[in-house]
Amino acid sequence: MRSHSERLVMKIKLFLVTFLLSLLLTSCKSTVDISGHFPSPVIDQLPYSIGVIFNKEFSDYRYIEKGEKRKKWEISVGDAQVEMLNVVLKAMFLKMEVTPDFQNTSGNTLDLFFQPNLENFQYNVPYETKGNMFEVWLKYNMKVYDSQGQIIADWVLTAYGKTPSEFFQTQEEALNDAMVIALRDLGAGLSLKFTQVPEINKWLKMQEKSNKSSTELVQNNFVNRMVLGI
Repeated sequence: MRSHSERLVMKIKLFLVTFLLSLLLTSCKSTVDISGHFPSPVIDQLPYSIGVIFNKEFSDYRYIEKGEKRKKWEISVGDAQVEMLNVVLKAMFLKMEVTPDFQNTSGNTLDLFFQPNLENFQYNVPYETKGNMFEVWLKYNMKVYDSQGQIIADWVLTAYGKTPSEFFQTQEEALNDAMVIALRDLGAGLSLKFTQVPEINKWLKMQEKSNKSSTELVQNNFVNRMVLGI
């Protein structure tokens, strides 16, 4: 049997090893600027124009890990999420332009305004997932306004992405790809669910009714001029 002093030495060694591993883990720093390809969705385009408002917090979004038991990550998401939304919204609408606020600078009247906000970003690394993979969760608050800047819809959209780490050379590459997959998931959710948001669906139906009435009025006026000479 080991003596008390030997057991004490073993405990000290174990403590030191654990401490050094923890120190190594927390002292390492990885910086990732998320980038990837975001395909344009194949969907029926809405016959409206939309102005997109990317505030500075959104376009410059950077996540900095502050947990004491985690590796220090700095993850820049802003450019990638702006790029993804530009691609998706251009496919969704007849016309899309980026504008700093509700007073668009192009001089053209826009039918809608859209403002996204990343409310929550979470990730897991392989030693946390127990599956040797990186996972990413995103939670966005989406807001749509009418041409006068009055709120139409305010809803939450979530997304998820994962990548097995063994398929990549570095952890940075694996996390980047998990994030890109999550952003693609977000783009798919936005394009497929946009018209299903109750308030937006109601607005679209009102626009269709208004456009139909305007068309009928024009047609009636034309007939009156041709037939009655008025």
